[in-house]
Amino acid sequence: MSHDRLTLALETGAAVLPETGRIAVIAPAEGADLSALPRDRVQIVQGFKPDYDAWAGQGFDCVTDLVGDYAAAVLFVPRAKAEARQWLARAVAAVQGGPVIVDGQKTDGIDSLFKDCRKRATCSAALSKAHGKLFVMTGAAVEDFADWSAPQDKMPEGFVTAPGVFSADAVDRGSALLAAALPAKIKGRVADLGAGWGFLATQILDRPGITELHLIEADHAALACARENITDPRARFHWADVTRFAPVAKFDLIVSNPPFHTSRAADPALGVAFLTAAARMLTPSGQLWIVANRHLPYERSLATLFRTVVEETGDNSFKILRASHPVAAPRPRR
Repeated sequence: MSHDRLTLALETGAAVLPETGRIAVIAPAEGADLSALPRDRVQIVQGFKPDYDAWAGQGFDCVTDLVGDYAAAVLFVPRAKAEARQWLARAVAAVQGGPVIVDGQKTDGIDSLFKDCRKRATCSAALSKAHGKLFVMTGAAVEDFADWSAPQDKMPEGFVTAPGVFSADAVDRGSALLAAALPAKIKGRVADLGAGWGFLATQILDRPGITELHLIEADHAALACARENITDPRARFHWADVTRFAPVAKFDLIVSNPPFHTSRAADPALGVAFLTAAARMLTPSGQLWIVANRHLPYERSLATLFRTVVEETGDNSFKILRASHPVAAPRPRR
């Protein structure tokens, strides 16, 4: 576990923090052990709403982006290579010569990141433990790590994305299938659960009968892209955990390409939580349209939540499901 490496490095002197100044702790997941850090100097930088809320609930100073200068930084390496390198470049700039502690799992590319950093900076020896590594970097020249853009030949013209967000390099095929399957006449209040950078929302907004479209997304970076991609005044943007979101009024229709992974591990329960949340947010006659990988048994969960469940279309990989008339309004989990 990454917290074991951080604690060990600080306790043994493998990593040394300055005696004063703020410490940026970038992308720590809920449950990471930060007890070895001086809490009063720590600022959590976390854009994933459930993790942000968990740290804020513990009384930590939390922000979604680096703010100003820091004496040191701790980077918990995210899964996406480009995102990890971009965060590292920004951390190096923010500490202005101070130490950056880099911690990550082998499955998240820590070995290649360490190799690249050794070519560009003064790096400590790597502390290896629990299928991962931690190293300390100072005096780095990694400005080019910040450079990233989506492949223009795979993205619709004019759209922006960001490294690490879902489907950052191209339109997700499942979302495209769902967009094509939606009825031409949609009206009223609509929500997109897990809206990402806004592709599906842009397709929905082609319908003139829609009065409001609410984009609900837990990834702050993805929602920031959606704000750039969508200028329609009917759009409403919510940085929120879908499973806890409480709308001011129920929706007539909800669309979703629900996630089913937690980190690298498959977690179908997360998708089911989206379905449950959708049932709670809909009017009594409301409809839910989702796209799902064909192997996911969402029909069983939908049958307990809605009176009608139909597979509208699909292909060998995906299925488009429509559920209508929620049976009850399940309460959000706390």
